Amino acid sequence: MSQHNFILSQNDDFPIKTDQPIHSGKVRAVYWLTKEDSQRLIREKGYNVSPDSDLAVMIISDRLSAFECHWKGPNGKNGIPGKGAALNAISAHWFKLFQENNLADSHILDVPHPLVWIVQKAKPLMVEAIARQYITGSMWRSYAKGEREFCGIQIPDHLEKDQKLPELLITPSTKGILKGIPNVPELDDVNITREDIVNNLEAFNFKSADDVNLYEKLLTEGFDLISDELNKVSQIFVDTKFEFGYAKNSNGEERLIYMDEVGTPDSSRIWDKEQYQNGVIVENSKEEFRQALLNFVNEDQKDIIVNKDRMEERTKLAETLRLPQELINSVSKTYLDIAETITGNKISIIDSPREEIISILREQYKLIN
Repeated sequence: MSQHNFILSQNDDFPIKTDQPIHSGKVRAVYWLTKEDSQRLIREKGYNVSPDSDLAVMIISDRLSAFECHWKGPNGKNGIPGKGAALNAISAHWFKLFQENNLADSHILDVPHPLVWIVQKAKPLMVEAIARQYITGSMWRSYAKGEREFCGIQIPDHLEKDQKLPELLITPSTKGILKGIPNVPELDDVNITREDIVNNLEAFNFKSADDVNLYEKLLTEGFDLISDELNKVSQIFVDTKFEFGYAKNSNGEERLIYMDEVGTPDSSRIWDKEQYQNGVIVENSKEEFRQALLNFVNEDQKDIIVNKDRMEERTKLAETLRLPQELINSVSKTYLDIAETITGNKISIIDSPREEIISILREQYKLIN
């Protein structure tokens, strides 16, 4: 077995039956199934979706994406051992709790393998639904420069870095580049106000103003549930990003569902509660890697990584830079530990993920060419 066989770095080359282009994201690859296979699986597995729904196989890699680039370890190791399985396990855990507590369904219909989801196609809201309970990150950087309005919300004076906010704030941003919306720059991931959304429902893919209230309700309820559960295991849910979309259930009812991932170290900040109470921030999320990366590089490279005007240089740096093994090991441990803390289950590093995935999708789902 190759020494790197346990890391799944490439996930857009599986022989899965599809008649559409494979969508390869920062970490996940999406294979839209043929209409025939979608309808067959809905019948065979009894998924709670409309019989004519489109389904996809979503495979998560172990790649490490940060600052809009993929970063590599030594000796050709292009990923973090166990990272993909940890992320999938955490999301599946939270989505299950959401359903049990009558929040809303998610796009996940099935988990054939620790690195694989079967998902329902949904029409996404063009909003990154962000909730913040503490002032840190980009919000703190803006606040420290004197800004007191954030996504149309007035923030009080005299707050300190990493302080808990008086209330949970919903601070949305755009999902993708949206055009023709007054006062909203045509850029991905720019802050918007609730008023921007309500005044441009169609542009953000909302069906009604009531659904703006609903997405905020589901975001708040989801945040509170995760926060309460993390508190039980001495962790703090600092901030997070959710995604939502419309999809039909087996009765043909179109409703808002949760999409993508929730409450993971990639989409959220999670702090160690005991250390925070002692005045120390210990990151149990990707933020640990971001800080470690910035501490590892020299000053010019640090500017390349954080300066949006130097994106071409950043891409080249990510291609050539090799991270030390101890950093890779530390990030792997963070992801595995927080996943096991959240789910209560051991997360195993899979010896031969590619072979396992192909075998399961061939034998149990008949989806391999």
